[in-house]
Amino acid sequence: TSFSTPKKKKRDDGMREHVTGCARSEGYYKIDKKDKLKYLNNNRAFAEEPPADTQVRNHPAECQRRSEQRRLLSSFTGSCDSDLLKFNQLKFRKKKLKFCKSHIHDWGLFAMEPIAADEMVIEYVGQNIRQVIADMREKRYEDEGIGSSYMFRVDHDTIIDATKCGNFARFINHSCNPNCYAKVITVESQKKIVIYSKQHINVNEEITYDYKFPIEDVKIPCLCGSENCRGTLN
Repeated sequence: TSFSTPKKKKRDDGMREHVTGCARSEGYYKIDKKDKLKYLNNNRAFAEEPPADTQVRNHPAECQRRSEQRRLLSSFTGSCDSDLLKFNQLKFRKKKLKFCKSHIHDWGLFAMEPIAADEMVIEYVGQNIRQVIADMREKRYEDEGIGSSYMFRVDHDTIIDATKCGNFARFINHSCNPNCYAKVITVESQKKIVIYSKQHINVNEEITYDYKFPIEDVKIPCLCGSENCRGTLN
């Protein structure tokens, strides 16, 4: 026996009505081009038409208010330092660096790619500690036989200790004629030390900056070898 398949009806919106209640159980059937165009045109018109409550009226006061907002926004972004943007870019795409033996002192940090001037090179990473803890650690490092401690002062109260917990930035040597400089920036209410390039840095060129140690009676000899070398780090 053969049963006649009931003719599938169309709904008021032009779409085919499924007899079984589920499109998957009825298999594939081709949609008429007229029905498809009607459906696409209706959806396109609905998408292009903005809601009534979001339509902007050409009212002079409204236009003036929006113009003022744009002016304030442009002045704000223009006056803000681009350090935060550069820092985010540095975190996203780190510079290619390597540490190896230096002609200045022991180990040094070298560029593996050209670095343009005024670029963030690397962040000085370590533990944020107070001055009291820094004094205790410095004495302990001397007792342990650690000749060099990698402490970088952020401000009057905070010091970054990278002696046992840091990154490649601690290998950067001092130079009286450096190609980089250190700068303290604030990111999400936290102060960070970032090394910037003063000039263009070539591949395999050693990265250096001025330590700017305070003047003391016991002098630390400088081995940078630059023409204007001061002779001492402090």
